[in-house]
Amino acid sequence: MRLAKPKIGLALGSGSARGWSHIGIIRVLEEAGIVPDVVCGTSIGALVGAAYADDQLEPLESWVRGLTWQSVMGLLDFTINGGLIHGEKLFSFLRAHFSDRDIASLPKTFAAVATELVTGREVWLREGSVIDAVRASAALPGLFKPSQLDGRLVVDGALVNPVPVSLCRAMGADIVIAVDLNSDLIGRHFDLGQEPEAPEPPSALATVLDKLPLGLGRLKSGPASSTVMPSIFDVLSISLNIMQVRITRSRLAGEPADVLIRPRLANFALMDYHRAAQAIEEGERAANQALPELQELLGLR
Repeated sequence: MRLAKPKIGLALGSGSARGWSHIGIIRVLEEAGIVPDVVCGTSIGALVGAAYADDQLEPLESWVRGLTWQSVMGLLDFTINGGLIHGEKLFSFLRAHFSDRDIASLPKTFAAVATELVTGREVWLREGSVIDAVRASAALPGLFKPSQLDGRLVVDGALVNPVPVSLCRAMGADIVIAVDLNSDLIGRHFDLGQEPEAPEPPSALATVLDKLPLGLGRLKSGPASSTVMPSIFDVLSISLNIMQVRITRSRLAGEPADVLIRPRLANFALMDYHRAAQAIEEGERAANQALPELQELLGLR
């Protein structure tokens, strides 16, 4: 009697700009003949996961590799109502350039995680508009305006489930490959004295960005300088990192993945979306490192 092939799940974790490394990880898995049946994502993991589940990873990769600091800033619509960024401009762009299908019609089984703002409940998004689900899952508190779904205000799923292993299991996965983008962040801080690698933002945004620093500092190890006070955005970013790391460790202890991939991305700031090439390369490195363990588990060696 031949045993049924195990259903493989891929849990793509949260991590803002660090999430472009998911693309490199997926590329390595597919080249090794490991094709997930179930794809679940939180925040940026929901965006990359949705593109992959809809066979649109290639156009997404092409787009993110072409991002510059200026083009990233051009997609942001600043507000003071619910967050610093409204999000309408960015998601209108995604609707115009990527197909917005119903989740149930995607070629691969897909789901995303969000958090209900009023109750704190974990919300699993398994039906309806793909882009609406991604927007809800990625609504980082304080940065993006909360999303409205079915009369509920929802925010980033990283508040409750940064690496959605449990959702993959619930969707029928027998073996879960999880990607944790934030494992090496605690114990590091922003080097506020280092110049950003990217050019300064366009002059039209200079005044706004001076007042709302967007975390361009690099991360480094060691004690923080007593003479430099981080910006309010740096404090928010670092605090969110700590929260995600702590919650991820707790969730993974109770709901372990079969294989855990951990790219080293501590040198990426929250808004470094223009550094896609470096993030993808690090994702490839981390996936290749985990490949022998995964191949042995799946009996591919």
